[in-house]
Amino acid sequence: MVRAIVGANWGDEGKGKITDMLAEESDIIVRFQGGSNAGHTIINDYGRFALHLLPSGVFYRHTTSIIGNGVALNIPYLFNEVKSLTDQGVPAPKILVSDRAQILMPYHVDFDKYEEERLGGKSFGSTKSGIAPFYSDKYAKIGFQVSELFEEDVLRDKVYRVCEMKNIMLEHLYHKPAINPVELLDTLHSYREMVAPYVCDVSAYLYQALKEGKKVLLEGQLGSLKDPDHGIYPMVTSSSTLAAYGAIGAGIPPYEITNITTVVKAYSSAVGAGAFVSEIFGEEAEELRRRGGDKGEFGATTGRPRRVGWFDAVASRYGCRIQGATEVALTVLDVLGYLDELPICVGYEIDGQVTKDFPVTVRLEKAKPVWKVLPGWKCDIRGIKKYEDLPENCRRYIETIEEELGVPVTMVSNGPERHEIIRRS
Repeated sequence: MVRAIVGANWGDEGKGKITDMLAEESDIIVRFQGGSNAGHTIINDYGRFALHLLPSGVFYRHTTSIIGNGVALNIPYLFNEVKSLTDQGVPAPKILVSDRAQILMPYHVDFDKYEEERLGGKSFGSTKSGIAPFYSDKYAKIGFQVSELFEEDVLRDKVYRVCEMKNIMLEHLYHKPAINPVELLDTLHSYREMVAPYVCDVSAYLYQALKEGKKVLLEGQLGSLKDPDHGIYPMVTSSSTLAAYGAIGAGIPPYEITNITTVVKAYSSAVGAGAFVSEIFGEEAEELRRRGGDKGEFGATTGRPRRVGWFDAVASRYGCRIQGATEVALTVLDVLGYLDELPICVGYEIDGQVTKDFPVTVRLEKAKPVWKVLPGWKCDIRGIKKYEDLPENCRRYIETIEEELGVPVTMVSNGPERHEIIRRS
């Protein structure tokens, strides 16, 4: 059985908590795309953690955590992250790294910074983690697979060829220092030593695990609206954020994914540039940002204040549809207990016409929100275990969202900790 856990929105929906919770009943957890450019915040018995590359199931002794071939693998970052866990008393996780994963190189981070600097006010709001240059190189076929670290002649020849190309750009486009191929080769040798004990033919491993009836979780990064094909292009990430890509990024058949748990936030938030129809500003935004999440709405990777807004049913319904959601986990509902009223964006007005369909980016830029306002419940719902014990107005808010999404809301998160969750049949 394979279950994918993905986001419906701009990222920051709370996928880490849901993965951490569902990992308890799983055998294998696979990160299938993205890199260290976005984080998952986890709160459990060991403490509070912000994971970036490791799957969110690393806290259990019975699980195997896998870095899939679709991941942008920053090798030293991965092992620093493991050390940060063990330093806080977490047992060393069992980790496997795909031999087909590609390596995020030191120069990818440099090129990311240089390009944002060159673009100035027209930049994409990158986290400067090297993700766009990494995926550019992957698809230009000048990336480095983990397997190539173990073929010295191939590695050396490729390092010199790639440096020759990169140094032309550094000199003539960015006016920055050249890459020294000898130093780069030494760096890759150190990467080889770090990763060697964990390298595995992950596709073959998962094939056997599924034959044996193991339970597998696929964990995605960011959300539907950051997908390069179906999101708010060009203000997107560089790898597919959709559950469908989980099969590719892990190396399993697509028909194995039988459950797609799509995480939806009870209000909206986003880091970075791009159209955001339900965004709010001023004191109203500051209060929601301050109350939001576990420690307020600030990026787990960058620390940047997140943009916030009310629930966007148009974007969330589209996000669920494009993911192929079979169920929804609604998160951070407890944050909203201070409000007298809860606006929901139920439509977009574009050029005088109201639509409930999420448009392409050029039309999205013109959209104005159409609101439906529900009464608030004005109390703290943390600690409630049964759905029927929630205040009537809280249940009404959840059921209105469920009706708008057209997908059953089976989990309602009413606190940041692992088991602060209400299950609905």
